[in-house]
Amino acid sequence: MLILAACHPAARREPALSIAEQTALLEQDSTLGVGDVFEVRVYGESELSAKYRVGADGTIDFPLIGNVKVAGLLPSQVAAHIADRLRDGILRSPQVSVYVHEHTSKKIHVIGQVARPGTFPYTAGMNIVEAITQAGGFTPVSAKNGTTVTRIENGRKVIYHVRVGDIGDGLAANFQLRPGDIISVPERFF
Repeated sequence: MLILAACHPAARREPALSIAEQTALLEQDSTLGVGDVFEVRVYGESELSAKYRVGADGTIDFPLIGNVKVAGLLPSQVAAHIADRLRDGILRSPQVSVYVHEHTSKKIHVIGQVARPGTFPYTAGMNIVEAITQAGGFTPVSAKNGTTVTRIENGRKVIYHVRVGDIGDGLAANFQLRPGDIISVPERFF
């Protein structure tokens, strides 16, 4: 019986990724996008340290250097880019750090039988339990083990069946999310 249950399509698990693939996904998840809020700190230059929101064109307007494209870059890449531009005749040896406050460009969607269905900001390393918690948890009529995650992979729609009730009971591993995932919690049939 257990063997048959493991072969059932509803038991589909996310394929194992190599360390290089996991690192690439984590970096992609950490890149800045339109609407994200981050702080730039320039050591010893408080007038250059401030918070910025990425504009619709993927840029910010930074003092003394002007327009800086940041969309699609990692925070460390943004810091290096700003430091390079400041080093070009403005500061001798700038030390720049970038700290992300809000990743609003990356979202996940939770629909169905949860207390507050909606769209929520994605955070790097987010899992399905965290997403459902952000949506207020399950309703009394939710089919926890019938939860699905819809994701686009290589241009194709892939649906994962995730037994969230089993995760909550410690019987299954948590499911890692990616930006753009749609979590659907169906109603159970009595």
